Amino acid sequence: MYLIFCLTMASCGGNTSETSKKPEQRTDSLKDFQNSITYSRQGDKSIHGTNNAIEVMAEKDILLNGRLKRYFTLNEFKSVLGEPDSSKLLSDIEPCTNIFQGADGSVDPEAKYLYKNGSRFECSQDKIAIDEIRFTNGDFLVFHRYKLNKNTTLADLRRIFPNAVKNIGTMNVADEGTLQVLKLREDDDNVSDGHVNLFIKNGKLYFIHWWFPC
Repeated sequence: MYLIFCLTMASCGGNTSETSKKPEQRTDSLKDFQNSITYSRQGDKSIHGTNNAIEVMAEKDILLNGRLKRYFTLNEFKSVLGEPDSSKLLSDIEPCTNIFQGADGSVDPEAKYLYKNGSRFECSQDKIAIDEIRFTNGDFLVFHRYKLNKNTTLADLRRIFPNAVKNIGTMNVADEGTLQVLKLREDDDNVSDGHVNLFIKNGKLYFIHWWFPC
């Protein structure tokens, strides 16, 4: 069985304030993701280059809803997902890091988060990146030949990411409580300082977040 998983005010879905639908409460401080993880194994030992290496979820190997890579355009967003449900300026949220942050640390003052089906996307001018996918409302992620969605169980994830599941941890997520979390690497050579967090609720995949340190 296959487990198949703005610009200016005008360009990113309307006003620079919230759009007509109010976004749900979210875990907007990325610092929380780093500071609140408690791993079930002692420490976060380096396993690169061993048979116990934590699995990689590379950007090139994923497709949101089978169609969108992690980075795409605003037109592609609207073509596949439709208009955003809501939006919020990053300057109102002040996350500790931004996907489209310049080398000098600068951020487009009109950059914002777009929300759709509970999932969150960063928008800077015409560029879009997936920040967080919520699976509750039907979104799914295709990873290699696997379809990851709200029906994906921890047992399914163990078959795909056995080493990550061995190192499963827990995290206290704002407005959610304590969830199980798997941490995946972003690349084979450990070049990225970030990682991909897969959150489990009631034994099933709940949401996925691309985390990067401040």
